Amino acid sequence: MKFILIDRVTELDPGKRLTAVKSVSLAEEYLGDHFPAFPVLPGVLLLEGLIESASWLVRHHQDFANSMVLLETAKNVKYKSFAAPGMQIQYSVAATAIEENTSSFKGVGVCGEESIVEAKLALRHFNLGDDNPKLAHVDGTVVENMKQRWKLLYSG
Repeated sequence: MKFILIDRVTELDPGKRLTAVKSVSLAEEYLGDHFPAFPVLPGVLLLEGLIESASWLVRHHQDFANSMVLLETAKNVKYKSFAAPGMQIQYSVAATAIEENTSSFKGVGVCGEESIVEAKLALRHFNLGDDNPKLAHVDGTVVENMKQRWKLLYSG
């Protein structure tokens, strides 16, 4: 199952900040198991929303130069509450550094007025073809797919 935990990018300050939203729906399959009598978005998926938000800021800032933008570390992760079906999470990430192959961020997820997740993130970015030239064609496909998804997420 592939998770896409950002529904829309609502604000962008290129290279500095990004705000995105995720609406939690009971139709999301994993909520049937987490938990049947009290469905909530799993904490790891709350964190993934921050990671995805930060990765979009990197992709946009670097003009989609890398096919892979992956989590390297998550520190000081704090879960403060739950996100249940019908709630909307607003993810805000601020870059502390975006370099060629690494980046770092502070992020927070908020429902209404309540902070529900906070973290400091480090991402690494690269192309598969950097280590294996036979995979360079995959980089192009991934980058094009990400550019198309970006058009759906952000209309600014």
